[in-house]
Amino acid sequence: MTACASPPPATGHGNETGQGHETGLEHETGQRGETAHGDDGRNPTGGKDTRGGHGGNGGKGGNVGSAPPGCVITADGSYAARLALDGESWFPERWTLDGPEPYAVPLPGNQPEEPGTEVLPMTDGRVLIHRLAAGRHLFSLLYPTGPGTGELPLGAVECADPAAELRLLSPAPCGERAYALALGRSATTVWLVAGGAFGPELLAQVPGRCSGGVWLDGTGRMLALDQESGGRTKSVVVDLEQGGAVSPLLQIADDSNDRVLLADPDSGLLLIRSDAPSPGHDRLGWGVLGSTLPVRFPECLRVPDGHRITPFAIQPGQILTPESCAVALRVDGPRGSWVGVWRPAARRILHLPAPEGWLAGAGLWSREGVLQLPYTAGAVRCGVARVGVPWEATAEKSQEEFREGGREQVGEGARERGPGRGPGRGPGCEEALRQEVADASLPSRAPGGEPSTAEPSGAEPSAPGVARPVPLQQAPLEGRVPEEVTVG
Repeated sequence: MTACASPPPATGHGNETGQGHETGLEHETGQRGETAHGDDGRNPTGGKDTRGGHGGNGGKGGNVGSAPPGCVITADGSYAARLALDGESWFPERWTLDGPEPYAVPLPGNQPEEPGTEVLPMTDGRVLIHRLAAGRHLFSLLYPTGPGTGELPLGAVECADPAAELRLLSPAPCGERAYALALGRSATTVWLVAGGAFGPELLAQVPGRCSGGVWLDGTGRMLALDQESGGRTKSVVVDLEQGGAVSPLLQIADDSNDRVLLADPDSGLLLIRSDAPSPGHDRLGWGVLGSTLPVRFPECLRVPDGHRITPFAIQPGQILTPESCAVALRVDGPRGSWVGVWRPAARRILHLPAPEGWLAGAGLWSREGVLQLPYTAGAVRCGVARVGVPWEATAEKSQEEFREGGREQVGEGARERGPGRGPGRGPGCEEALRQEVADASLPSRAPGGEPSTAEPSGAEPSAPGVARPVPLQQAPLEGRVPEEVTVG
């Protein structure tokens, strides 16, 4: 696998430095794009993998897999990027999200893009694009310039195996660099494809085939990958500043498949998927990075057959309080996709109708606990629905269920049930969840409403140190599985 740098862009197709001069032009470009590039208001990406979908692993036990998100958002929430559709032609589009109102800037090139083209926003307003041509993976930065689109070629990666896959990782926390994962026959390589000095740079080589790709710290140094080895999948952490040193991260049981789906550097909260508590069936669970406490698999995160839950955003700023972090969940089922919200301290999922035209799987939390969901529908080319979550009402209902269902020993997962209650039949049982799923499948409300209630973070934001991740505890699972399963 080789890399080569590209020459500067030709004069007339962007400036020499690749820095777009957007003052006074950017908003004009966005307005012109609204008339020149139509949008049917639907999710334009369909089944296209625009993010690499860590957590999009095929489910077992009748669960359906979730489609990739409709757009990619920078870690700081300032920009988003997606492929938009103009008739039958695809073109990149950048959304500006950190202003008073969100707006879109089209970035069409000299010819339409292929449906499988990946895009990723950078925090300086440029958009990285990954194209495949003649077996070579080409990378460029796009930016608005006057009436057109500037393009700064970054170079190419050529895989020795034409069938090898290469995809962009989720946006790096710093927002100034971009990375890609290349899957070979016997090893997986991590590439720095934007933000380097001389084009694409090979940073690490990990034995075996790896999937996923979750950032564990706020600097873009620690990367979690799901490594296939010996017929099993375990999560490992790759230190990109130590020559790609690999160490174990998540290994629950010897014969289990354990994957990291999402992580929050502030609190250390990890969302995982594993079949350890229910062999043959994946379960959603949570743990804390660097903690010796066991991994937990709440019963409320268990869904009926034919449905699947995928976390896509964690509330930042909850320093040292992972149990209070709000988590946004994408729920997929036979009736479509909608939004669920949950936090480890709660004992239930709150199901919410998604805004019409939601770019499914995309969204972010503010530090104050307001969920922001990008959508495009009808005349609204670029919209963000801001949803406040009524956690207090949810907590009251959970307390009522708690009194009916017996006592739960916090921290160890032990439960004392009331008379006549068997394992797994307390609050959050499958029957109740089926009803919640049915209720959440009702027609969507109008997007763009003001937040109803919001829970303040209650913690002063601070820059966490980069701690070396340690493996979560390992233990075999024996006997029956209680409603709150612990491993460790």
